[in-house]
Amino acid sequence: MSGPALELGDPERENRLLVGIIEAAAAGPDLGPLAAKVARLIVAATGTDVCFVHVLDDSGTSLTLAGATPPMDEQVGKVRLRLGEGVTGWVASHRRPAVIVADKESDPRYRYIPGLHGRDYTSMASVPMASEPSGLVGVLNVHTRARREFTERDVRLLTTIGSLLAGVVHQARLHRRLAARERAHEQFVEHVIEVQEGERRRIAADIHDGISQRLLSLAYHLDAAADALPADRQFAAGQLARAREIVDLTLDEARATIFDLRPPLLDDLGLADGLASLGRSTAGVRVEVDAQECTLPEHVQIALYRIAQEALQNVVKHARAEVARLELRLERGMAVLQVADDGAGFDPAAAGGHEDGAGQGGAPGPGGAPGYGLRSMAERAGLVGGRFEVRSAPGRGTTVTVRVPAGHARP
Repeated sequence: MSGPALELGDPERENRLLVGIIEAAAAGPDLGPLAAKVARLIVAATGTDVCFVHVLDDSGTSLTLAGATPPMDEQVGKVRLRLGEGVTGWVASHRRPAVIVADKESDPRYRYIPGLHGRDYTSMASVPMASEPSGLVGVLNVHTRARREFTERDVRLLTTIGSLLAGVVHQARLHRRLAARERAHEQFVEHVIEVQEGERRRIAADIHDGISQRLLSLAYHLDAAADALPADRQFAAGQLARAREIVDLTLDEARATIFDLRPPLLDDLGLADGLASLGRSTAGVRVEVDAQECTLPEHVQIALYRIAQEALQNVVKHARAEVARLELRLERGMAVLQVADDGAGFDPAAAGGHEDGAGQGGAPGPGGAPGYGLRSMAERAGLVGGRFEVRSAPGRGTTVTVRVPAGHARP
């Protein structure tokens, strides 16, 4: 005895189903929720009992159950079929629909999968999910407990749905791959900066434990020698005093180098207080600091600190400024670092372009080549996915701005 016909007799009903699928696709690129929602829409619209959405994996050699209507949704991600295996694999490898009205076990293409309880269902229709731009992306199956005659119109409609889903799944797959590449890029950047900072730590430690300690020991021996000299040997005493001055100067330079290589401020104080300390320690210009504390990944904090450090150095070297202002703030999902001065300014176009001119507030390098300072800052910003901008004009000061995605940072 035949059951009722597939309940898709009028164009309006079919259009509602297609619109529902499009709306489900627009809700987001996550394939799992999308496949589950589409499966429920198809069952509700077609009067069938269960729907399975099988998706071709990236290797193109097997299919994985990506979506199903309850209670079969418990099998999502667990059922895998090779191309050519079962009715679903046959449809995928031949890219042709398959309809079994009754007695599935006698069909040579059929394979019983205990988790999907195929013996509880009498009739099935299986169509490829394929489209011109995306090719084959999977297989769509519907099953009924009662015997069901699937007409050519029913198969055509299911094939149309499969084609529509193919485009959606293809876009979801592209989105997933893009997201994976972005994550890989972020991890690479973190690794690069971690390696750079690790090397800086090592060099700083080597200078501290080697050169600095030897200089301190030398200073001690010079002091001891000066104390032991007779009062009438003024020339020797003067030479020792001069040597002591050179030792002191070298020690100061070594300590400054150690600080520049790996400032402990970020570890001890955080980015906002670290920037405030950087402003206070910058000689040659008065620096006003307005830094908002926010939680950012360590590699982003390091990059922003280094950019601020380079920008202030450029102000001191080139700008002939009286005041510089250093700001850090959160703005519409971005961490914004800005260094502005009231100095001489310059023409960014003449210095090599809007985003890569000479040193801040200075003239272009030799032959009009862009200055190393801005190139270095732009490269650091680019490494962490940020945007680097320079605004300047002769006599009107210079403003350097860096915008970096803040992710889930909070004030």
